[in-house]
Amino acid sequence: MVGAGSAALVALLILNAVAFMRGLESPWLLGSVIVADMVVIGVGVLIAAREVLVAGDRVEATQAHLEAIVDSAMDAIITVDVSQKIVLFNRAAEQVFQCRRDEAIGSALDRFIPQRFRGAHRGHIEHFGKTGVTSRRMGDVTTLWALRAGGQEFPIEASISQAGEAGEHFYTVILRDITIRRQREDELKRREQELRDLSARVLEAREEEKTLIARELHDELGQLLTALKMDVSWLRERVVADAELSKKAVEMNAMLDETVSATRRISANLRPLMLDDLGLADAAAWLVEEFGKRSSIRCTYKEFGDGALDNVSKPVATTMYRALQESLTNIGRHSAAKNAWVMLGVEGNMVSLEVEDDGRGISPEDIAKARSLGLKGMRERITYLGGSFEVGRAARGGTRVHVKVPPGAAAVHA
Repeated sequence: MVGAGSAALVALLILNAVAFMRGLESPWLLGSVIVADMVVIGVGVLIAAREVLVAGDRVEATQAHLEAIVDSAMDAIITVDVSQKIVLFNRAAEQVFQCRRDEAIGSALDRFIPQRFRGAHRGHIEHFGKTGVTSRRMGDVTTLWALRAGGQEFPIEASISQAGEAGEHFYTVILRDITIRRQREDELKRREQELRDLSARVLEAREEEKTLIARELHDELGQLLTALKMDVSWLRERVVADAELSKKAVEMNAMLDETVSATRRISANLRPLMLDDLGLADAAAWLVEEFGKRSSIRCTYKEFGDGALDNVSKPVATTMYRALQESLTNIGRHSAAKNAWVMLGVEGNMVSLEVEDDGRGISPEDIAKARSLGLKGMRERITYLGGSFEVGRAARGGTRVHVKVPPGAAAVHA
């Protein structure tokens, strides 16, 4: 069809040239050429008109297709011009904002933004337009809030993009109502806090029970064993003449000494009374010294802060002592270390405990093990008091535990 049209056009041009050269000598030829030209022009106009109509139909079909795609989107899509007047409002936006499209088109975007955020939002859009960035997420740190047509605020997450067309500038926001997700997140946080409170209360009750048992062992049972030891000594003095009875009395006395030592050790493991009587610094120094004696690991203890540990609260003292106790226990069981270093004091506005060894070190897999209840319990105690807990490889090759807790913390919810 294109070839035939081209051939006809060439023939018409040749005919026009011949008619021009013959001029008035062949009136019939000139008239024929004029008629042919008019016919060709008419046909060309008809063809052009048809092509325009076909192109218009294609544009309308494409536009309808794009509108159908936008309307089928699950997320709300809103496009505004430079004056932030709404020019596109899809079906999901109607549902989210509870507003019909014909009511939204042409109105200001501010109607869907809470009053307290409107100024900042306009500034954000203007700044975004100047950056030249084609798209970005909105509200990376804080939750964004929108306003339904009825005045109800709700949380959203959104992204924004910009584009220019025919000298105009448009901004498109794709947003999602996250009310249900936010409610579930809040419920999850509330339940986590309840579990944390319950865990803290269980730990507190456990410490109170340990303290009570330690006092009973130290005071009641200790006094009874002491009295019994005095009676055995009295008896031994009176059976000197009987060698067999004297030997038995000596054995009983030695056994009582071992029982008293075991009682003191059990009492101290439950809860060292010096933690309540003398404070965290002395209890920590005693614990490190006793660990060094029992494990044959060379321990270095250093305190810093010039007596600032005297003012820590009882929950903080207990937590730091238990963290030190757990750390030393892990060193003795798993590290195969020859040396251990303990630093305890006040750093800035936090009580700081750092325990390090030169053993085989702990791997991330060991930290993540489900059975690492000691580390998990330590982390839970510290987090509940608003502190921080770090465990990893030490500079000397072993394991390093670093704990920080506010000195006056009692029941700070993390």
